[in-house]
Amino acid sequence: MSSRPAPLAGLRVIESSMLGPGAITTHLADLGAEVIKVEPPAGDYIREMTWPIIEGTSLLHLHVSRGKKSITLDLRTEEGAQVYRDLVKDADVVVEAMRPGSLERRGLGYDDLKQINPKIVFCNISGYGMTGPYKNLPAHGIAFDTWAGVVGVGVDEEGFTYIPEHASIGIHAGPVIGALGVLAAVIRARETGEGSFLEIAQSDAAAYMDWYRSESHKAYERPQSEVTGNKADNYERRAVGTAGMKEGVRYQMYEATDGHVLFMASEQAFWKNFCECVGRLELFEKWPGSKYADHAKGNRELQRELRDIFKTKSCKEWLRLGDEKNFPIGPVNTPKTIADDPQFQDRLPWYDREKHGTEMLPFPVKFVGEELPEPGMAPTVGEHTEPVCTDVLGYDAGQIEKLRKAGAFGK
Repeated sequence: MSSRPAPLAGLRVIESSMLGPGAITTHLADLGAEVIKVEPPAGDYIREMTWPIIEGTSLLHLHVSRGKKSITLDLRTEEGAQVYRDLVKDADVVVEAMRPGSLERRGLGYDDLKQINPKIVFCNISGYGMTGPYKNLPAHGIAFDTWAGVVGVGVDEEGFTYIPEHASIGIHAGPVIGALGVLAAVIRARETGEGSFLEIAQSDAAAYMDWYRSESHKAYERPQSEVTGNKADNYERRAVGTAGMKEGVRYQMYEATDGHVLFMASEQAFWKNFCECVGRLELFEKWPGSKYADHAKGNRELQRELRDIFKTKSCKEWLRLGDEKNFPIGPVNTPKTIADDPQFQDRLPWYDREKHGTEMLPFPVKFVGEELPEPGMAPTVGEHTEPVCTDVLGYDAGQIEKLRKAGAFGK
């Protein structure tokens, strides 16, 4: 493996965050950036939020804050605020991962900080963003997915509504998109000497990630003469997005002997390969389908045939045949079983619990021929206050003691 510096070595990020939005800098830290998490003296209560709690600390904190340094500053004191300004002088990025304006109220907003460092990239990431009627509305992560129409309402056997199991979108997509924007702004700042003020709403990100459904609904508002279904469906409009896959047959989930597989022979060539593989070429001859995007929608006769065929082999056998005979097929895992999948084990080796407090997934981008640095364990509150003051800011022992007595680091 190459011994080259980490991709973001030399990038310094000052983070002021509460809870999950701090994940925006996790991606940067995973790529080698120096992320200094500035916390109030009481700390970010992310350490106590959600479950599981692992030896007294939340999984949320262990993951989101991994690879970061923690310094405590009481920004209500002038001394604490001045330390913050000193940190910004040589930083590339300031991330305000909380309600917009939180730093500005302390005299540390973008307009204040660019006077100190004109190249600074200031990024706010919040729930609903800096504008709109919901901008001050308190919320947690799931609200951005319900707002975006990603998560629906569950109803139990007694008629009570509940939050169904779901994949979280906004709280993950917002930080990823935000990190991309931050890096774009840093590149421009290094070329032009001018910083930027970015703002990201996790709700926006949830809607953006589900663009296919919302844009399909918008397209269907136009007349049938302008917007139709697919040629393989005789141009009949299907239900929007993935809801239109319920009646699919050649593109559907099927039960194997030990689980389920996803069959995806929507292209005619793949469908023929499958029929030849299972010795049922008569199925292809009877229902050859269209060249592309043909799911054999609503063909119950064919669906019964396929249901019986797939029940004859294990998931592993079907995956092997798909690979060998060239037809699309995939495993159907759960969040619990995915760790046993050989593709997962090859691509996403767990970070060790001894080094990180718990097993965690690594950053999923691979630099070929290189090995990304493994981030350190998430910090305790203020764990790096003194090292940051000495190694980053160059304060001597006397200055640090003076700041401590003034309450800059908290009482």
